Amino acid sequence: LYRQIGVMARKVLQGAKVTELPVERPTRFQLVANLQTARLIGITLPPAILLRADEVIE
Repeated sequence: LYRQIGVMARKVLQGAKVTELPVERPTRFQLVANLQTARLIGITLPPAILLRADEVIE
């Protein structure tokens, strides 16, 4: 995502109009489970989510 933002920012700085830039979707996704926040808001994350998560924040 940050690389895409950098490329778009470069185009704008080089004179491209923001309204003419195409909408770009992320090409990679990452699932992060934040257990601390989940506990604070009263959510229990199912084990299946934790197993699929790319990162689990204790």
